[in-house]
Amino acid sequence: MVDEGAPGPIGGIPMSLQHWAYVAMLAFCLAGTLPLVPAFRLRVLRQPRRLMLTVVAAGSPFVAWDLYATHAGHWSFDPAQTMPWRVAGLPLEEIAFFVVIPLVTVLTYEAVRVTRGRDRAGRPRQRSESR
Repeated sequence: MVDEGAPGPIGGIPMSLQHWAYVAMLAFCLAGTLPLVPAFRLRVLRQPRRLMLTVVAAGSPFVAWDLYATHAGHWSFDPAQTMPWRVAGLPLEEIAFFVVIPLVTVLTYEAVRVTRGRDRAGRPRQRSESR
């Protein structure tokens, strides 16, 4: 029996709404934090090299940990709840997690820093250097 309301196959692979749950969570995280950039005039995205280094430094140890743990059989990812595409055995969205979460963390941190009136070193800003 075919569910008429279910998403169709992608690349010949049958997909259900459940497969998109992890991707939806990542999209929700981005949707909640990307508006902070214009709202607080954050300059984070104008410094792509610095941001990329931060994301790689924050995410790499966890990707390595995930690779070790899955290959050792300590845990696994349910194929019914993840997309079918894998990189070194990890679901593509798991790798995206280690990019998205550091990114939204940096955006949130910078927004809080701006609202608290602090400079990069954590010192209170002078009146003339606000925002």
